[in-house]
Formats: sequence, C-alpha cells, structure tokens
Amino acid sequence: MALSLDLEIAAALAPMAGAMADVTPPAVGDIAARRALWEPIIGAAGTAQPIPADVKTSDHHATSDDGARIRMRWYTKEGAATGPAVLFFHGGGYIFGHIDLFDGPVARYVSTSGVPMLSVEYRRAPEHPFPTPLEDAYAALRWLHEHADELDVDPDRIGVMGDSAGGGMAAALTILARERGGPKIARQILLMPMLDDRTTTPDPHIAPYLLWSYDDSLTAWPALLGEAAGGPDVPATAAPARLEDATGLPPAYIEVGQLDVFRDEDTAYATKLSRAGVPVEFHLHPGAPHEFDSIAFNSDVARRAVTDRIRVLKSI
Repeated sequence: MALSLDLEIAAALAPMAGAMADVTPPAVGDIAARRALWEPIIGAAGTAQPIPADVKTSDHHATSDDGARIRMRWYTKEGAATGPAVLFFHGGGYIFGHIDLFDGPVARYVSTSGVPMLSVEYRRAPEHPFPTPLEDAYAALRWLHEHADELDVDPDRIGVMGDSAGGGMAAALTILARERGGPKIARQILLMPMLDDRTTTPDPHIAPYLLWSYDDSLTAWPALLGEAAGGPDVPATAAPARLEDATGLPPAYIEVGQLDVFRDEDTAYATKLSRAGVPVEFHLHPGAPHEFDSIAFNSDVARRAVTDRIRVLKSI
C-alpha cells in the first residue's frame, strides 16, 4: 500500500490545489516570489478559525546584540493562572512570515492552554543571514527572563515553541542557551521543525504531496547560510541536525507529518535527543503533509495534534 494523503486533509486541500494548479512554482532562489505566494496563504489560514476574544496582546521590544530593536507580541488569557510562559517563533523558511500573520494560531494556543506566549519578530534571511535571526531569538529569551516578575512568569517554567523554521529556531535556541550557560529553557516544542540544511535528495514516495518542496529548502537554507549551506562548516546553532552532543538539552515534544520534507531529519533528531538522555515525546502523523494543521484544522489528525500540543503547554 503506497503512501497517500489522509482523506480529510485531501478534502481540505482540494480547493487550494485547484486554485494553484495553474500557478508555476517559484524558481530556486526566488525569495520575492515565495513571499508573494505564501504570505497571503498564511494570513488566510490564520484567520480561517475564530480569533479568541479572551486573549489580550501588547507589543514590546528587546535589543539584539547588534543594537536592533526586536518587536515582540505578548499574548495573555484573562484570568489564567500565573507560572509558565512560552517564546514562540513563526514559520516561513527563515525567509518569509511576520508575527501579525500568526496572531490567530498563537491566540488560540493561549486561549486553550492558558499559557501566555511571546511571539518574536526575528529578522529574516537573506537580508539578515545567520546568526542574526538566532541572536534576535536569544535577545527575546533574555528579555522574557528579565521581565518575568512583572509578567507573572516563573523563570524556571519558560519554554520555546515554533513551527517549521520556527521549530528549527526553537531547537537552535536551546543549543545556544546551553552554550552560553542560560537563560534556562524548560521545554522545547518543535512542530514539523526545519533542522537540516543537507536535506536535498527528493523522496519519490512523498514528492506528490509536498507543500514545502525541496526547491523551497534549496532556496531557504542558502538564504540563511550563504555558501556554507550543505557544506562541512555549518554549526548546530544554524542547523540543529548538525548537533553531535545533545546532553543537557530541555525535554522535547516533536511532531511531523509522514508526507513532509522534514520527516527524516525530525525523526533522526528525536532519536539523537533520546540517545543523550533527553526526554522526548515524538509523533509521526500518517497521511499528513507540512502545515496540515492550519489547512485541514477540522481533520481528526489536526485535532489530535493540537490536543497534544495544548497538553504539553499546560505541563511546562
């Protein structure tokens, strides 16, 4: 029996597939076309479900290592218990996306879990290549720790979370924080994370179902890493799959669809963490492509995935 889309996901994707049937995929290296194509789709997906009325937001700024002001958005649920908090990094292959486009998903996580989140407007490649996006993330982590008291946050219960490139960012931040001796990260929640710049050989079993393609990866990683992409000198803080020693990293929740370019690197990362004694919860969702949860949010697999994420958020 061959791999195939989950039937509910296939039904949700059908209108999108029809609309995009006549769209020529952007060429490798064409970042502007990818921004033009995907940002409206992300925005529409984010508002396809109701944005909770019980979540309030406020914008703040951290200062990165080069003096840049990094915008961040703090989401809180009225009446929620104090304690944990999560630093959230949006997806977009490091080359597209803004926190405004992810207001819906982040607010829904906060409303359902009660856990406040700080969403980070990290600077994007290629205008800002590695390590700038990660240094922005580190500045946000430091800011959240420094302001924990006034935000009613327990600094021992701060987690990091992200999807796709944001998941890679969250993973990389745990490695960087370990290297620098803090600030503490209590949990890493990695949703279909983008971890390995060497994933360039197409898998014919999943090629027909890809939403994020190999060409997208061949565009995104060089945008972030320049000529170093795919070579021997990429650090684990840029591509966490390069990590050799995972000892002492925070407990991880990792999930990915079986029809996702990032499947193999995510599976391998879960194993790598496990072998270093890091507690890991790992889910491989059959029939699910990249970002299945935002496209087919009423599907059984998406509901199960979101329920798992909320459970983990509450456990920080």
